[in-house]
Amino acid sequence: MAISYAWDVKTVDTKTIDSNADTVFNVHWRLTATDDTNNDADGNPQTATVYGTQGLDTSDLSSFTAFADLTASDVQGWVEAAMTADTVTEMKTGLDATIAELVTPTSETKTIG
Repeated sequence: MAISYAWDVKTVDTKTIDSNADTVFNVHWRLTATDDTNNDADGNPQTATVYGTQGLDTSDLSSFTAFADLTASDVQGWVEAAMTADTVTEMKTGLDATIAELVTPTSETKTIG
């Protein structure tokens, strides 16, 4: 399996902190894993997604970036740093397991008729 990961960190909560308008203090994130080697029955790549929110430490704004200058890459870096590398790795491992279950199911849902 060749799985790629994509972050969506475009939705954020802001407020003014220490006269810095639109300071990002909370991020609504989504991490999607896509398996480009195994397709579903309709020919689409298998995907799995996890999502949540991540509060950011705003106690030191000495390197403040104005909202208009923010990039998704900036925000993703903040989210990953706040979560820690271990948590990000655990999430990716969980997404990998979900895709593996989609590709090769270990159980089946049936209806008793």
